[in-house]
Parts: sequence; structure tokens; C-alpha cells
Amino acid sequence: MSVPRSEAAAAAVEIYTDGACKGNPGPGGWGALLTFDGKERELFGGEDATTNNRMELTAVIEALSALTRGSRVVIHTDSQYVQKGITEWIRGWKAKGWRTAAKTPVKNVDLWKRLDELASRHEIDWKWVKGHAGHDGNERADALANRGVPSGPE
Repeated sequence: MSVPRSEAAAAAVEIYTDGACKGNPGPGGWGALLTFDGKERELFGGEDATTNNRMELTAVIEALSALTRGSRVVIHTDSQYVQKGITEWIRGWKAKGWRTAAKTPVKNVDLWKRLDELASRHEIDWKWVKGHAGHDGNERADALANRGVPSGPE
């Protein structure tokens, strides 16, 4: 999604993300709804064998990857793992060589590193929303994530 420079300072790209998994691990999907200046873009995809947390992270990564230049962004996620991970935990993980407080390797480190790199390109406000609570953007992201779940052999 291309955001004109003159408008980027005035308005933020609103992004709603969600992940879904049928079994954990199992087939999973991710979805993202991007809105800016009255325009919308829907993204979704999935993997045959994954976890819900990986799909939650992938949704945000794919949404940020769709932006063609640095932007003001508001990301709405129902995943506290994503929201707290990127706003609270990541600094400690990086300082400890991508290890947790318990000195174990950070799970999904490949995705966290990619998200960290993408997030550094934008001015982001991270918002947690309660899932399945009737929030339109979150419900749409959930539907997209479920569309992305591979259905398996027909």
C-alpha cells in the first residue's frame, strides 16, 4: 500500500491482524486488513504445519511488508504475545542474545527478528484489542486468517 508523503504525516495506516490455527501445531492462517484514506487492502495466507503464535506474527510481518515507505501506523492485534513481545519483551531478548529470562532460546526468533527490522521503518502505535468481541476490524482480520488456513487435500 503506497502512502503519499504529504498525507503520511497527517494520517496513520490502520492495520488489523489476526492468526488462526486448526490444532496447535496444525494448519494455520494469517490475515490483515489495512486501511488508509478510505481505501482498504486485505491480505491472507497460511501454512500446513504451524502454530497460532507464528501466524499472529506473520500477519503483522506481511502487513508491514505491504507498506512501500515509512509510515505512521496503528496496529490492532488481539495477541498479547505480539503486542507485549514487540513493546516490552524484545529489548530484553536482544540484550540477552535472543534468550528469555529463563536463559532459553526465544521461540519464533526468525519472525521476531523480521518484525523488529520491519517495525524500525515505521512509527507504530501497538494496540491490543479483545478478540471475538465484535470489533469490526478484528473480526475481519479473523475471517481473513481463517480463509488462509490450508484446507488440505480435496
